[in-house]
Amino acid sequence: MVNMNIDKNTNSADVKVFIPGERIKDECGVFGIYAPEKKVADIIFYGLQALQHRGQESAGIAVSDGDDILVFKDLGLVAQVFNEQNIVPLTGYTGIGHTRYSTRGKNVWQNSQPIYRMFKNESFAVAHNGNLINISELRKKQAAKGIKFETTTDTEVVASLIEGSACENIEEAIKDATSKLKGSYSLLILTKDKLFGIRDPHGFRPLVLGSLDGNYVIASETCALDIIDARFIREVDPGEIIVIDKDGLRSQMLLQVERTSMCVFELIYFARPDSYIHDKNMFKVRHRMGKQLAKESPVDADIVISVPDSGTPAAIGYSAASKIPYAEGFIKNRYIGRTFIQPEQAVREISVRLKLNPLKEIIKDKRIIVVDDSIVRGNTSRKIVKMLYKSGAREVHMRISSPPLLFPCYYGIDMATKKEFIANHKTVEDIRRFLNVDSLRYLSIDGLERAIGESRDKFCFACFNGDYPVQSRENLDYDKFSLDKEEKISSNA
Repeated sequence: MVNMNIDKNTNSADVKVFIPGERIKDECGVFGIYAPEKKVADIIFYGLQALQHRGQESAGIAVSDGDDILVFKDLGLVAQVFNEQNIVPLTGYTGIGHTRYSTRGKNVWQNSQPIYRMFKNESFAVAHNGNLINISELRKKQAAKGIKFETTTDTEVVASLIEGSACENIEEAIKDATSKLKGSYSLLILTKDKLFGIRDPHGFRPLVLGSLDGNYVIASETCALDIIDARFIREVDPGEIIVIDKDGLRSQMLLQVERTSMCVFELIYFARPDSYIHDKNMFKVRHRMGKQLAKESPVDADIVISVPDSGTPAAIGYSAASKIPYAEGFIKNRYIGRTFIQPEQAVREISVRLKLNPLKEIIKDKRIIVVDDSIVRGNTSRKIVKMLYKSGAREVHMRISSPPLLFPCYYGIDMATKKEFIANHKTVEDIRRFLNVDSLRYLSIDGLERAIGESRDKFCFACFNGDYPVQSRENLDYDKFSLDKEEKISSNA
């Protein structure tokens, strides 16, 4: 049985979401728990709130009581989707949750997760973080078999592979379906009496295992374990499948691992600063990026400020290494969320001020170093610099705690096309003039590697150097990728 919340009065397919600012977006957080004698929906709710930074456009929970799977999902933030009334019916001792960021206007209810399907009269639900690069091929093959699709997500394709499998039981069907996937995926799959966690053989997206009162929890990040007071056990290994049921936990290396390729932007920006990846605290890693940036690109100034919140750990690190005081230069409005109003060009700068407002008394007459994690197109950075000068800054020196972005991502991050990256068609000096700053420097690739403290061979640096761990027809043609924003099948988020 499935209970889905559909708002018949909302023509969400026509909604165009405008997001103030210019940030790279990760695509989704997943959370699952198997806990007999507990009502897990409340726990999943809090876990998803801890993962809200990974996706803010829809949220959903699927639970099982051993007989039936119930699903509730809708557009909006976790706290907007769920309330005391609609979470009460979600009774079950095992479940999964999902919070989603959709790409390029594909924020429609049908694409929200978890996705519910049937395998030989047995229900299951799927939640997915990542992006399949063989999605077109798989979708065409499934369509040729007569399978109809209700969404534009690759998650539904995963579900269709399970649903249409010739295997005798659902566990074998899940393994068979997973063997056909190519790209990035951290999957949680719920059956009536089992919870599955699967991570792709490259380990692009994070997935961790924890325990709560003797029960097992799987989540995208360790911060989701912290919020429910669960104990971190370990990361799910690339290529590993975890099965949790009444007999406990079973683990199998399902897929051959040739090269691990954790997305380096998880360390630079996506994962919450209080999360741990590879046993490293993300705040400390970003702090070291700032210290390394100060060593590589010193400049004489009065204060160091950040573009909050993503640039803050690196800015504090830059300050520590340079001995230049750190100060708060902007006040961030954390209650803006998202707006459905697309401003006219004449008032477009308001979209930045809605989120960031400069502290004029701190900035006035100061030589300022402003630290951010990345520059994509440069438009928002330019507006931020303009705000600083209007607030009385004498000099503005921009420092970026990552190398220049040059290549698009195919593994689950909403990045610009190659043409849209400002660093692809402008030199650093050209970008400096475009931003109207007194100086501009990026962290080097070698410096990023030193700050992380591990070989770059363990990570995906493709957005910086074009070295894609998994090849496809799409990533052999950078400029063609995603230029047709509406006809391309969107990421699952």
